[in-house]
Amino acid sequence: MNIQHNISLKPYNTFGIDALAKHFITIHSIDELKHALSLENYPDIFVLGGGSNMLLTKNMDALVLHLNIKGISIISEDENFAIVQANAGENWHEFVLWCLDKNFGGLENLSLIPGNVGSAPIQNIGAYGIELKDAFVSCQVLDKKTKTLKTYTKEECQFDYRNSIFKQEEKGKSIICNVTFKLSKNNHTLHTSYGSISNQLAEMDIINPTIQDVSQAVIIIRQSKLPDPKKIGNSGSFFKNPVISKENYAILKENFQDIPGYPVSETEIKVPAGWLIEKAGFKGKQFGDYGVHKEQALVLVNYGNASGQEILELAKLIQTTVKQLFNITIEAEVNII
Repeated sequence: MNIQHNISLKPYNTFGIDALAKHFITIHSIDELKHALSLENYPDIFVLGGGSNMLLTKNMDALVLHLNIKGISIISEDENFAIVQANAGENWHEFVLWCLDKNFGGLENLSLIPGNVGSAPIQNIGAYGIELKDAFVSCQVLDKKTKTLKTYTKEECQFDYRNSIFKQEEKGKSIICNVTFKLSKNNHTLHTSYGSISNQLAEMDIINPTIQDVSQAVIIIRQSKLPDPKKIGNSGSFFKNPVISKENYAILKENFQDIPGYPVSETEIKVPAGWLIEKAGFKGKQFGDYGVHKEQALVLVNYGNASGQEILELAKLIQTTVKQLFNITIEAEVNII
């Protein structure tokens, strides 16, 4: 096992923040992970996956473990479903493409989401009407303290909107090593009504779409709205869409007649954070080497050499302004490190 020192984390986070890791190890197996966690003289451990849902605001004095455990396998299957397990270090989008190549359905709406498989359950990734939990069966987790493995079922993960037990009581205590999904093999249930998927399929002259067609439509839509992290540093949606009461939404509707809202329960409405940020005047604004993306106000971007602290200060300014204008608190979706 090779321990490196003073390693730049710029290639390991999609924001492209040039923070330093004082100590750094690439992990290729669960056994290596257990060994790394048992090393003496390294009391502080930080686990790094695909680096897609984080903003580094400082150098890391901890031992950084880059989780690079690879492998995808079919655990079991019948004529209708396949149970598929993917290890934590697999790139999420490449895993989705692997499933589509096998004609396994259920993840196509989650195409092109950045990051790795191991990070996906932490915030219950979602897009275009689908969330990870919809196809999730279980995940295998290593307890950092005891070095023992435990399997978490869907119920035990306590999935919610962009949330799970791994962002709450299990935060920092355990490491997801692999994730298991139940995927359809035929009679796929397509989700094309959310957003502009149906419009995009029409533009593609597709009347009876396959799961591969839905994936391609999602990819085209995402590429048109979201910057490629390989070209412009970003972490996708920086903020969660806030959920407010119907009463508060009705009050806002009186002052902002065009405010969109989507019912999530009998008493609550989800308001697009991107709309709030755009109305607050931040869409497309650039502050030196960082700013808000011109096509999607939810996305904060690093145009080159911005620091994590600069981007964090911009996020705070946006939150303050939105609160003043709409009396709505928008929370960061990304992890601030």
